[in-house]
Amino acid sequence: MLIEGEGLERDIVCKKADNLSVWREYAPGLTVAIAATLAAGYLADHYAVPLTLMALLIGLSLNFLSTYKRLASGLMFASSTLLRLGIVLVGTRVSLAQIIALGPEALIAVVAVTAAVICCSILIARGLGLGSAFGVLAGGSVAICGASAAMAFASLLGERRLGQAQLALTLIIISACSAAAMLIYPALAHQIGLSNNQAGFMLGASIHDIAQSLGAGYSFSIVAGQVSAIVKLTRVAILAPAMIVVALFFRTDTASDSQKARPPILPWFILGFLGMVGLNSSGVIPTSIADGAQLLASACLACAVAATGIRSPLAALLKTGPRPAITIVLASVVSLLLSLGVAVLIVHD
Repeated sequence: MLIEGEGLERDIVCKKADNLSVWREYAPGLTVAIAATLAAGYLADHYAVPLTLMALLIGLSLNFLSTYKRLASGLMFASSTLLRLGIVLVGTRVSLAQIIALGPEALIAVVAVTAAVICCSILIARGLGLGSAFGVLAGGSVAICGASAAMAFASLLGERRLGQAQLALTLIIISACSAAAMLIYPALAHQIGLSNNQAGFMLGASIHDIAQSLGAGYSFSIVAGQVSAIVKLTRVAILAPAMIVVALFFRTDTASDSQKARPPILPWFILGFLGMVGLNSSGVIPTSIADGAQLLASACLACAVAATGIRSPLAALLKTGPRPAITIVLASVVSLLLSLGVAVLIVHD
């Protein structure tokens, strides 16, 4: 009995040692990523700039830390696991009631515009020699929800298809385009003479990031802001179906014959996203918890963006040239024109 007790005690000590070893492996990189995120949050709050953009810029400024091997595991954890957790929690922003409130015609139009923008982006990227994967990354970020969608698609496609430099550059351009759209698009809507509902639809369906989309809508009018919020959250809800389609397409494109015969296995964070949408739609999540989950989602995504900036190879980033920017800008123009066309033809007061 004494020997058996000693063996059990040794097992407990070994497990504690293993847990401590794992913590020591991840702690340095996670600490750096979290510190960068807190700094980005402070600057975003005080200077009214997008959180993801500040997280990326601070991450890039700390890029020299990528040479320290002790930070590698923690930074990888932040840019992958925390990213996936953030995507799951984004589901608390969406409910089926919001989507139903949009109406069948407008809902079909939002889905059609999203699909068309992604397809056009793929064609543009392939025409510029960037490949289909980058087209999906650029088109998904333009058509759905900006930096959050870019990180989600990058996680799905993997670093074998998309380099860290391509992702970092996409985040920079998307943030710049979204900020510019928030300033330009409401003025364009006034100039064209759109109604409140039409302007709300156009702004919600074309501006990349959530905060900028809602800011543009409410700068036009309160009614336009409410409509833009519903349209934008509907676009966010399309993230999971779009990722499922992309996962099936790239699986078929690269899998062997034996792998194609197997049923497709969806990544856990897509299923988690759908599960959170279902829970949020059921009303079982209290408002305070849902608000906290949304804040945590923003924090996880910002931390993942900061870690991505630290890990990005700056030399490769400088060599990319103008082609990625051209792809994203053209996709943004397509998104604007299609959204404006739908707003004029379908949306009425």
